[in-house]
Amino acid sequence: MMEKYFPKYVPFFSLLALSGLLYLLWSITSLESWNCQTVSTFYQLQNSIQSVLKTSELLLPAEFNYSFCAHLGQEPTVEEAREESYLLKTIAWPESSILGLPLRQSSDPAQSYYIIQDTGDLRVGGQLVVKVQMHNFLGQPKKHGGDFLVARLHTPELVAGVAGQVRDHNNGNYTLFFPLLWAGVVQVELTMIHSSEAVMVLKRLREEQSDRVFFKSLFRSGYISETTLCNLCLPLKPQPLCNYTDPQTGEPWYCYKPKMLDCDTRINHSKGGYKKNLLTVYESQFFQSGVNIKVPIHSAGMDNVTVRPASKGRTKKMRLEFTPSGYYYKGSWKSLSGVVPRQFNTSSLINQCLRGKMLYMYGDSTVRQWYEYLITHVPELKEFNFHSAKNVGPYMAVNMNYNTLLKYRCHGPPIRFTSVSSAEMRYISNELDGLRGGSDTVVVISIWSHFSTYPVPVYIRRLRHIRKAVIRLLNREPTTLVFIRTGNLQKLDAESSLFNSDWFSQQLDAVLRAMFKGLNVQLVDAWEMTLAHHHPHQLHPQLDIVSNMVNFMLSHICPVRKKKKRG
Repeated sequence: MMEKYFPKYVPFFSLLALSGLLYLLWSITSLESWNCQTVSTFYQLQNSIQSVLKTSELLLPAEFNYSFCAHLGQEPTVEEAREESYLLKTIAWPESSILGLPLRQSSDPAQSYYIIQDTGDLRVGGQLVVKVQMHNFLGQPKKHGGDFLVARLHTPELVAGVAGQVRDHNNGNYTLFFPLLWAGVVQVELTMIHSSEAVMVLKRLREEQSDRVFFKSLFRSGYISETTLCNLCLPLKPQPLCNYTDPQTGEPWYCYKPKMLDCDTRINHSKGGYKKNLLTVYESQFFQSGVNIKVPIHSAGMDNVTVRPASKGRTKKMRLEFTPSGYYYKGSWKSLSGVVPRQFNTSSLINQCLRGKMLYMYGDSTVRQWYEYLITHVPELKEFNFHSAKNVGPYMAVNMNYNTLLKYRCHGPPIRFTSVSSAEMRYISNELDGLRGGSDTVVVISIWSHFSTYPVPVYIRRLRHIRKAVIRLLNREPTTLVFIRTGNLQKLDAESSLFNSDWFSQQLDAVLRAMFKGLNVQLVDAWEMTLAHHHPHQLHPQLDIVSNMVNFMLSHICPVRKKKKRG
C-alpha cells in the first residue's frame, strides 16, 4: 500500500531534503572551528548547489568569440557607433598589396635611404622637406607603403629637437616635413619602428589575441583562498564567470568563478603574465632586434643643413605642412600652444604655484611619475602612509603651509600592476564625478599603455566615459583645469613589440587626440616630447622629459601675466 502512494510524495520529500541540506551547509560554513579540509569538502558541495540557484554569475554564450570582446558592456548609441566608425577609419593603416611576402622582400632599413630636398636658403619660419625611399633586403625599391616610420630634426649642441611628420604615399615612398624653429645646423634622424609586414602581424594580434596579457584575482573567505583568470573577455570554457561590470559606466570585467568561493570574496586584481608563442615562424622574421625593429635609416647624401635666422621685414608666412605642439631648445620644451613656458626649477616656485590647489592625478604609471617628481622636488609635501603597495597607490601628500593637496590613483582594469586591492579599483570617470571642481582644482589624466593589447573600440569606449565625465565636471565648474597626457614612445625588442609596440601606442594616441579635440582641456603631448628629445625611448621617460611635462602643467596653472599697456 505504501509503495502505491509513495510517488506522489516524492516532490515533497525532495524539497524537504534539499531545505535540510541547505540549512546544514549554512551551519557548517558559519563554524570557523572546523578544519580546512572539512570546510573545503562542504564548500564544493555548496558550490554545486549555488551554481544552479544563483543568477548573479554569467555563463559565456556558445557563440562567444574574440570579436565580441570589443562590444561587451553597454551598447553604443547610434551617434556613438557613428563616431567609432569614423575614428577607426581615421587610423586605418595602409594594407600591404601582397600578403605573405618572404623576409627578403620586406622592408630593410639598412638599404633604405632618405634625401634632403632643398639645401638652399633655409630660414627660421620655413620648413624642411625630405624624401624617403624604402628598399627590401634584395636592394629593390618597395612598391607598397605601410611602414611605421618616425622622424625628428635636432641640433645636439643646442639640445634642440622637434618631431617631424611622415606622409605615406603608399608606393614605398614617404615624405618628411619639419618646421624650422631655430637657427643653426640641424640634423635629420629617421627611424623605422616596424616594417609594413610587421604591422600586419600586430594588427592580427590586436584583433585575435586580446588576452595575450592576462590577469588574475585572489578570492578568499576564512581559510579558503583561490586564484582565477580575469579579463575583459575570456576564452570559452564550461565554467561560470563572475561579472564585475561597473554599474555606473557599464565597463565590463570578468573573472572565472572560483570552484569553492563566491564572486563577492574577491580580494585583489593583478597582472597574471604574458602569453608565449604568439607568432608563427614566418611572422617572427619581421621582429628581429637590430634588423627590423627600431633601426635608423640613413641619408643617401647629406644628413644636415644650415638654417639661418628669419629674414628681416618678411611679412608673408610660409605655408607649413606640419605644425608640432612644441619643440626643445636648450633642453627646455617650448610650447607652441600660446602659453608662455616657464621654468619651475625650485621648490619655492612650485609651492607658490600650487598654493591653495588640489591636484588629482589619475591613470597609469606614466602619470604617477609626475606625482613622484613633485614629492621628490618639493620637500614640504608630506605623504600620508596608506600602506599602499609600492608603485601602485593610492597616494596622497599635503603641504599644510601652502594649503596644497596631491593625490594619485591608478585607473580601473585593465591595469598591469603587481597587485591592486579590489576596494581600490576605481574608474576615472567615476572619480571625476566625485570632484566638486573649481579654480582650485587641477586634474591630470593618463590612460593608454594598458590598452595596447585590445581592439581599439575597447579604448574608444573607455575614453568616451572619461570624456563625458570631463564635460560634466567642466559644466559644474568651468574654471577647473584638466590635462590629458598622451602616450609616448618606448624601448622595444622582439617580445615587447607584441604587447607594447609604439604602433599600438600611435593608434591609441590618434584616437585620444580626436576624442578630446575641441574640449577645454590641455593636451600634454608626451608623444612629441619623447620623440623630439635626445634621450632613448623608454616607457617611463627620463627625468629631463618629466620635468618639462610638469613645467608645462605649472605654466598653465600659473601663466605669465600680461603687462597692461599704458594709455
